[in-house]
Amino acid sequence: MKQAASGLREDACRYCMSRRRFLVGGAAYAALRIAGETLPMVTEGGSLKAGQRPRVRLVFACWALVQDRPTWPHIGYDLRPEIERVTRALQTSCPEVEFLPAIAHTPEDAKTILAQHDTDRVDGYLVYQMNNWIQVFPPIVASGKPTLVADFLFAGSGGFLRYTAQLRNQYRNFSFIASSRLEDLVAAARCFTLLKTGTVEDFVAACDRVRQERTPSEGPKEWKEDRLDVSTIGACLEAVKRAKIVAVGGGSADVAKALQETMGITVERVGFEELTAACEAADPAEVEEVVERWKNKARVVRIEEPEETLRQSARNYLGQKALMGKYQAEAITINCLGGFYSGRLAAYPCLGYVELLNTGLIGACEADLVSTGTMVVMNHLIHRPGYISDPVMDTSKRQIIYAHCVATTKPFGPEGPENDFEILPHAEDQRGASVRSFLPLGYLTSTLEIHPLRREILLHRGKAVENIVLDRACRTKLACEVIGDMEKLFTFWDEYGWHRVTFYGDLREPVKELAQALSFRFVEEA
Repeated sequence: MKQAASGLREDACRYCMSRRRFLVGGAAYAALRIAGETLPMVTEGGSLKAGQRPRVRLVFACWALVQDRPTWPHIGYDLRPEIERVTRALQTSCPEVEFLPAIAHTPEDAKTILAQHDTDRVDGYLVYQMNNWIQVFPPIVASGKPTLVADFLFAGSGGFLRYTAQLRNQYRNFSFIASSRLEDLVAAARCFTLLKTGTVEDFVAACDRVRQERTPSEGPKEWKEDRLDVSTIGACLEAVKRAKIVAVGGGSADVAKALQETMGITVERVGFEELTAACEAADPAEVEEVVERWKNKARVVRIEEPEETLRQSARNYLGQKALMGKYQAEAITINCLGGFYSGRLAAYPCLGYVELLNTGLIGACEADLVSTGTMVVMNHLIHRPGYISDPVMDTSKRQIIYAHCVATTKPFGPEGPENDFEILPHAEDQRGASVRSFLPLGYLTSTLEIHPLRREILLHRGKAVENIVLDRACRTKLACEVIGDMEKLFTFWDEYGWHRVTFYGDLREPVKELAQALSFRFVEEA
């Protein structure tokens, strides 16, 4: 869809407001139109008179009202019902605050909104982050104005976590909410009334208290028995020195060098064309055998053109195996999104990764060499596969949810039991084939990153409590109840990035010993 001359998408203007109304502010925000329905501003201010109510610019930050690109929540997702739901809830349940709704797609839109601050007599800002990497709230926070940032879970969570972590190191004028319970957002929004009687610091502290007080306390430390087979640190590190990773179509050269220097892991970086050749050379009979196995084992197969899509995925798996054999590697990581979106990969590697992980080898997402290296080391230490994910935080349930479109179905190792799984399209672009794994519940998990450049190991633990099925974000969503300080768990996303790797088992002590042996700093993330 073409862009409006102003830079705002025409679909946004059609459903919300013209560019002129977007720029004018003030009275022009008397109503926000969503899907042809006018949402009236609440005119009664409870115990406060109209002139006493704080005026808060309510900014919905999204790429487009109907998702126009492959990112969270997913392509084609209609954000308008959520905008309507949040707007109604705030206006109805928080009458002591006057909300002035707006849509913003870019940092330039944020600056336009800020330029109207005095004209519109705005006291503060509430930004609802609806897509991962849209950078609307950073310039608003950087302006120094009092701001509350809220995450639309499984939609804006990546940018929400990374940008809030980064900005907290520089600014003290904002707070944040990451909750699946809309009541928590309403309670935090009521804190804007303090701007009429107190300071920005009072407002931020009150919002922080709302978040903290509404986060459930840590539950009893009870979980299912899980016996680990842990190698000695010496044996693990000796084996790691012989490990090789094949990185297809990407992978940081700096991380590859650091893996070699700190742990002896060798990274072979190859192009997409080499994997393509290996896929095309796959034995057709073996391809059909793999396809039939997947169809028979999956709980559900729900993808477009299932036969051909599964064949392409099977060829990709056999190509991965061939490439790993060629380089005598135990791990492979592929720039899957870049390769598939550009047409250089005929299939997503997700199903192949499951096969590798379930047999004691490693398939790792997105050419992420930090996470791949983490999986290599832990495979030699505890003989279990890791699960790379893009985490989401939900304070209302004291949960961190590990979301990705692939996961092992044998989390206790190749000899352990296999859990159910479904074969579905990759979530972000609704194409190809990926995996929803229903991972076992009631067990303790440990999530970490071994970072060779930082010479640190980051770790937190949680109890697996739920497999979330929701039509937003990646397919597999393992929810774990956080053990430790959940507030601290909002800290490290700017330094380490979004990915984490989750393993079944209580790994705190062996990983601490590993860090000591490597002369790495051990950092407890929670």
